[in-house]
Amino acid sequence: MKTVAISILGTTMDRRGKGEKRWDKWRPTISMCQHDDLLIERLELLFDNHSQSLANQVTEDIARVSPETQVMHHRVNFNDPWDFETVYSNLLDFARGYDFKPDREKYLTHITTGTHVAQICLYLLTEAGYLPGQLLQTAPARRNSNQPGEYQIIDLDLSKYDQIASRFQKEHQEGTIYLKGGIETNNAAFNKMIAQLEQVSIRSSAPILLTGPTGAGKSQLAQRVYALRKQRGKLDGRLVAVNCATLRGENAMSALFGHKKGAFTGAAANRPGLLMEANNGLLFLDEVGELGLDEQAMLLRAIEDKRFMPFGSDREVRSDFQLIAGTNRDLSQQSRAGLFREDLLARIDLWTYQLPSLKERIEDLEPNIDFELETFSGKSGYLVKFNKAAREQYLAFCRSPDALWTANFRDLNASITRMGTLADGGRITVAVVEEEICRLRQKWQSAPGTELNPSALIERLLGHDSTKQMDYYEQLNLANLIEVCRSCHSMAEAGRKLFNISRERKKSSNDSHRVKQLLEKHGVRFEDIKATL
Repeated sequence: MKTVAISILGTTMDRRGKGEKRWDKWRPTISMCQHDDLLIERLELLFDNHSQSLANQVTEDIARVSPETQVMHHRVNFNDPWDFETVYSNLLDFARGYDFKPDREKYLTHITTGTHVAQICLYLLTEAGYLPGQLLQTAPARRNSNQPGEYQIIDLDLSKYDQIASRFQKEHQEGTIYLKGGIETNNAAFNKMIAQLEQVSIRSSAPILLTGPTGAGKSQLAQRVYALRKQRGKLDGRLVAVNCATLRGENAMSALFGHKKGAFTGAAANRPGLLMEANNGLLFLDEVGELGLDEQAMLLRAIEDKRFMPFGSDREVRSDFQLIAGTNRDLSQQSRAGLFREDLLARIDLWTYQLPSLKERIEDLEPNIDFELETFSGKSGYLVKFNKAAREQYLAFCRSPDALWTANFRDLNASITRMGTLADGGRITVAVVEEEICRLRQKWQSAPGTELNPSALIERLLGHDSTKQMDYYEQLNLANLIEVCRSCHSMAEAGRKLFNISRERKKSSNDSHRVKQLLEKHGVRFEDIKATL
């Protein structure tokens, strides 16, 4: 691995006179490159606009004593080099913008030069992982020594510095907001989960399991975890995402682990596979419960040993990747049924996060609507907004029992997209909202497995407060009565269904009247029931 040093130019200690006399005194940046047992192959030299000539001189001198060292110049201007906030901010910007490659390069942060404030900031950034690597401290040689100086490499033990963790609260908050897509959410449980996930994303490379219903945002969250880790220098590979439901048979083995040419009919060339493509990066396996047992066994070994055998090969390959798995299934239940390996489940559920549905996070509805509007406006190139009445009507429907949100945030995204497309002049009107509400009702009524529970049915007609005053037994009876009425064109037809036996024993029967009496007992009208269709 290459050794790369990051150092601030010492405007005092590196400036030791002109001509050859400058070699008579110890200069820390030059000395750093003069040790036989420490080869600095690249030096990232930081200085401000006023120090270019000194930086050029130091670069020339390093070329004389260490021709193998490549010196790269970086302009970092401190308006006040003794102001902690300014110095820290500028150095943090440098760290975030630098392309670290920790799998191929070893980094040393030189903390001898610069102001004491700068040295402290470099220490903190290294301790926090923004500057990955170790600290390098240099000093003049001892008296009567012919050495160019002394140096010490300091390996930080992060567990000893819990007291300074508060210094990074701002970065923690920024990371948390980023994982939420910039949406200021209000659901306490969700916010607590995301706050912990931000910590895990930065501090751990262990597998993460994201569970939750379809459309809850598992894929988007996995992408943000990847981006956050890359931003903090925790990985430099790519994000590789695949829906395991699309992988079947030989294709699954080949897609995940690769294959050798000729491994099976149609294998005309070598294929690296998704695990190899994710080397030094992140692999997101959505719907991991759809994988076959053979693929699960190979995946387990790849997670534990970072090694696996491509299909048709007799030689193992290595890939160092982090895994995020997603599923809307109960993997524990699948494991008990023999459909998912118990040992694999134990390996991937170290960090498990259950993403709630939209209905479980209904207090986050408004900020998500605003986010979807902003996203649509950015893509369409024009600003889209609700007028006041339209927004109130849409929010009232979205929070009502009628709004099932079967596809969760995907439903919301599609709804905003439709209304934004139909909004003349970028204004979503009441008419546009009413059309969208009808469309959503029709969609959810025709979807399988979306039958309303008794309380939801009755709340449509009587409201929340009245429904809560009823026994569950009463709710069941009234809900069944409502369902029959909804399926019939008239009260007479409903009566014939409801009283199919007793009406035969009567000489004359007024089926409509009997239905009307039952409904009026609860303050419900047949016309109101039909209006809810």
